[in-house]
Amino acid sequence: NMLDATSLTPCPNSRNCVSTQATIDRQRMSPIPFSGSAEQAQQRLEQVLEAMPRTTIVTRVPGRLDVEFRSRIFGFVDAAEFIIDESTHQIQFRSGARTGSSDFGVNRKRMQRIAAEFAAP
Repeated sequence: NMLDATSLTPCPNSRNCVSTQATIDRQRMSPIPFSGSAEQAQQRLEQVLEAMPRTTIVTRVPGRLDVEFRSRIFGFVDAAEFIIDESTHQIQFRSGARTGSSDFGVNRKRMQRIAAEFAAP
């Protein structure tokens, strides 16, 4: 369902995945609110992501971005999905490691940083 614009891939039952649509508390995060149009929000999000090192936007369609983050030392890949929902003025997202079970909170911290950067003036 890579091109489904409304639903995120569910998190596996592991500690290395966060999602705004998660049902488990330790995986759940709040969506990123936006004002203005979905197009503007997506452009802003792309700017934030493109400024981050070792970050690749893999899929770019209106309302959706699929992104890969590569760790500096080991080259581990975390995969993220962002859905820009115009009806709720929120960006839903999911980010998780491709392998392993623990990420020491890296995905949560990265998403917090992206949300903060997005909201910065």
